[in-house]
Amino acid sequence: MRRVGSALLLLAATVLTTAATTVPAAAAEGEVIVFETELQPLTTYENPVGCIKLPVGSHVLANRTDRPVQVYADPFCMTPSVTVPPGHGSHLAAGTGSFSA
Repeated sequence: MRRVGSALLLLAATVLTTAATTVPAAAAEGEVIVFETELQPLTTYENPVGCIKLPVGSHVLANRTDRPVQVYADPFCMTPSVTVPPGHGSHLAAGTGSFSA
């Protein structure tokens, strides 16, 4: 029983130390541009951070940031994703829901 308590104490200390020294993610610098149709203006996201829901009619995404962008099929960035490297673009599947930078 004493070994279990020591192991749990060590695990808790490790988790707290890791949490205290982890640097929060910074925003990607640059912009993500989304094309919907020829009749609508481009949607531009400056220095995106976190999970961002895409417009319903999104068709093409251009990553003009300094970091890879992940594109998800759901609006909550929970499903498997496709990576779009900096300086590249991607066609978006119908109903694509979100991206994160």
